[in-house]
Amino acid sequence: MSEWAAKRFWKETSVTDHPEGFGVALDGRAVKTPAKAPLVVPTRALAEAIAAEWEAQEGQIAPHTMPVTRSANAAIDKVAHQHDEVVEHVAEYGGTDLLCYRADNPAELVALQAEKWDPLLDWASETFGVRLAVTAGVLPVAQSEDVLSRLRSEVAACDAFALAALHDLVGITGSLVLGLAVARGRLTALEAWDLSRLDEDWQISQWGEDEEAAEIASLKREALSDAGRIWELAQR
Repeated sequence: MSEWAAKRFWKETSVTDHPEGFGVALDGRAVKTPAKAPLVVPTRALAEAIAAEWEAQEGQIAPHTMPVTRSANAAIDKVAHQHDEVVEHVAEYGGTDLLCYRADNPAELVALQAEKWDPLLDWASETFGVRLAVTAGVLPVAQSEDVLSRLRSEVAACDAFALAALHDLVGITGSLVLGLAVARGRLTALEAWDLSRLDEDWQISQWGEDEEAAEIASLKREALSDAGRIWELAQR
């Protein structure tokens, strides 16, 4: 059965037990991923969220309204088969972490970044035993291989479902530290969003907001919120 059928054809949505976790069934028939793999997830909470998305569909199925289902599909069809590659992609953000690249002017923005971002770098130091180097201006700063290795180990410990969520937490914010802070409960996803937007929001306060940019930002904010929720649902 194809998951992305054009219209709703089922009456009952249910969560099912599976030897490897939990599945979702439509009129008793197991939902599968786009690659035809069984849609089996590690926690009942995650399965219930997926089932709720399917149950909410009326008439034409709208995949864009099903972020938990889409993330689970990605975890099963892609991340599980490319785990090491995804780990490397996510971990690479440690070398160019947003929180490490500071403005050198104006003084108000410099002070704001220090006030808001330094506590997160302190937290990373205390939590992971690493200290990321910080720079100002456009010149890149090299992080030590020991620092990057420790952060990579944290990412590699994720299973496919958690890694799919962390991929979005990190990619949307541009910060491995912020993504891990959400994963560890130090921040909510929306707190991480606000911290990742310091530069943009400061510019908006000075020059006003572009309507198209605001629309794009709104979509990213929603996606980050979804990623934070999916991370929580995927925890065993």
